[in-house]
Amino acid sequence: MNPVRSTLRLAAIVAIAAAATAQAFPVHAGDHVYRVDNPVYQQECGSCHVAYPPQLLSTYSWYAVMTGLEAHFGTDASLDRKQRGQIVAYLALNASERDTSAGGMPLLRITETRWFAKEHRKEIAAGAARREEVKSMANCDACHRGADRFDYAGRSLDVPGGRTR
Repeated sequence: MNPVRSTLRLAAIVAIAAAATAQAFPVHAGDHVYRVDNPVYQQECGSCHVAYPPQLLSTYSWYAVMTGLEAHFGTDASLDRKQRGQIVAYLALNASERDTSAGGMPLLRITETRWFAKEHRKEIAAGAARREEVKSMANCDACHRGADRFDYAGRSLDVPGGRTR
C-alpha cells in the first residue's frame, strides 16, 4: 500500500475515533487515574469483560490483541471493519509508552505485565486468584467492587480469601 495513503487512512481512523469519544470515565488503578472514553470500545470489548484502560498495554501489544480477535482467548470476538478500525485507533492513541513485551513478543494479557504484577503482588493472598469466585486475575470485578464504574483503587478492593496486607 502507498505510504501516503496509509498515513491518510490512519489519520482518518484517528479522527473517527476522536469524534466517537462522547463520554469519558476516569479509571482509578492504584495511584493512577486513566480514562476509558470511547463508546465503541466500551460497548464491544466491555460486553464480554471489563473494558481495560488502554494505558495498561503498549500499542504493540494492543495491535497483537486486535489482530487475533477471531481466536481471542478461546472466543471468536471478531468485529466488523469499521468497529475494529475505531477501536484500534483509540487503543493506539491511548496506549502505554511502557514496554509490554517479553522476549521480543508483545504481551497479550494485562495480567502478565510487570506493572500488573507489581500492583497485585502485595494485595493478593496466595491462591486467591484460583478461588471459584475469582477464577482468574483477569476477572477484575471479582475483587474490585467498583470495576463497573472503572474504579480499581484500593478503596474498592474486596479480595475473596483476603489481602496479604
